Amino acid sequence: MKIFPAIDIKDKKCVRLVKGDFNNKTEYNMSPVEQAGKYKNHGFKNLHIVDLDGALTGETINQDIIKDIVVKFDLKVEIGGGIRNLDSIQKYINAGAEKVILGSAAIKDKTFLKEACEKFPGKIALGLDAKDGYLSVSGWKENSNQLTLDYLKEVNDYGVSRLIYTDINRDGMKQSPNFDETSKIAEISNFPVVISGGVSSIDDIKKAKTLKNIEGIIVGKAIYDGDIKLDELVREQDWIMVAKLSTIKRKIKNGEKLGFSERARAVNKGLLPSKAKKRKNVKK
Repeated sequence: MKIFPAIDIKDKKCVRLVKGDFNNKTEYNMSPVEQAGKYKNHGFKNLHIVDLDGALTGETINQDIIKDIVVKFDLKVEIGGGIRNLDSIQKYINAGAEKVILGSAAIKDKTFLKEACEKFPGKIALGLDAKDGYLSVSGWKENSNQLTLDYLKEVNDYGVSRLIYTDINRDGMKQSPNFDETSKIAEISNFPVVISGGVSSIDDIKKAKTLKNIEGIIVGKAIYDGDIKLDELVREQDWIMVAKLSTIKRKIKNGEKLGFSERARAVNKGLLPSKAKKRKNVKK
């Protein structure tokens, strides 16, 4: 399973918010680039970054920081925060981001999500932030009045490559992720799911590994506060996933049936076409 240490950027600093509240934030001494280097030195391969300045302004203010991190440390970065148009997506891809996370803009405008997936295949991740079963938008300040599961069913065949699911009530609280709701999301999702919000201990990581269609988990405040040691956390990352990928390749080659999570991973890695592409080819 992939482990995504988290970096939230505000005013060029590493910060952590509680339940997405900008008035309830903690600033940390290390710069985002220094923090990324620390993760790299411990052996992490993936990084989850949220541009909080971008979330507020809709601009790619910290694009240079992302590029600096990718160039210096060769980390696989997923970046989110206020990305509202195709031009911003292109800028982050040019900066070296592996995945660009669309949140509020994709929820408010499904057509935008579909266009982004078609223009940037394999690059678009969907960030769904929910509270009591309903999606929140605009920096978690607004309730979209859309049930998370209903929305997911509508966009399930758009070609999204990854889903990041956050339970807002758990974010920054270190009370463990909402595994029950995450399991419901992962069960119907056509793409692999990354768990976000509330990780408090290595036990949460181990539990996440037992769930189906889970690609990874994001860890933030528990690292900064010292509840989880990096040396311990890095040992939990994706050795198992590498073995599974070789199994998936063998099954495809031999024409064997894939399980649900195996198929989702095969589509994510480009080993199989998505259902949306299949339907498009049939129409032609």
